[in-house]
Amino acid sequence: MSSFRKGDVVARRSHNMDVLFKVVDLFRRDDGSEHALLKGIDFRLLCDAPVDDLVVLKPDEIAAHWRSVFFRNKEHIRRCLTRRDDEFQKLRNNKTVETFTFPGTVLHVDGDEDYLELCLTTYKQMGVPAHGYVIAEEKQPQAVAELLPKHLPDILVVTGHDSFLPKKRDFKDISSYRNSRHFVAAVKAARAFEHDRDALVLFAGACQSHYEALLEAGANFASSPQRVLIHAFDPVFIAERVAYTPVSQTVALKEAIENTITGYPGIGGLETRGSLRWGVPKSPY
Repeated sequence: MSSFRKGDVVARRSHNMDVLFKVVDLFRRDDGSEHALLKGIDFRLLCDAPVDDLVVLKPDEIAAHWRSVFFRNKEHIRRCLTRRDDEFQKLRNNKTVETFTFPGTVLHVDGDEDYLELCLTTYKQMGVPAHGYVIAEEKQPQAVAELLPKHLPDILVVTGHDSFLPKKRDFKDISSYRNSRHFVAAVKAARAFEHDRDALVLFAGACQSHYEALLEAGANFASSPQRVLIHAFDPVFIAERVAYTPVSQTVALKEAIENTITGYPGIGGLETRGSLRWGVPKSPY
């Protein structure tokens, strides 16, 4: 076997080192060639590659990458908080009694433990109440059916890893995708619990997921319209926008999607009401 080990952070020469991956597993194909199963460290992609195509990244290169990721994420958070402050100030100016808010709550089901930890940290930074669970993609339909009655969230995020499988050519065929069928089944399980797309707002999908199938199954927002990679934080920024849009308004689709890291190629959705509720009066206690 090669000198590669599980946990190594690598990039692919054949793709100009464009995405950084963690080695999940090493295996040999029937022809004897050694391959690695890879997951993106900040893009929700799961794929495999021959080990002779891989380059192990140095610690300083990995650190530089994460600095760039967190800088970009911090800027998105700053824009979200600034937008909310501006919107809330306008609404408060029209009220004679001191108000308080109840943002929508999120149930986030993720196929990746590392991504979930990053997402929960970002929810906390943005003041979005969230519960998170690490559930393998193939087990998410059953988990969703069990977790929804427990938490009764306003927003459900079902995500993890996905990819359009090599050598497949039919983008309309659900079997051409690594995990899209599991996300579709999870969405259907959620809609069996709550069919109203405004009472329970769903984001579903990961990198290169079958966008049309997810929307047809009942998702409000989904990836990936152009079958591109999506960023680990993209579902969080959509959930935040829904959580802090008043129930009397629909989510500004254009602004919500443009404020994700991937944008229109990776994220799309349907007209949806927000989940934020205003209350009066604010208790002194």
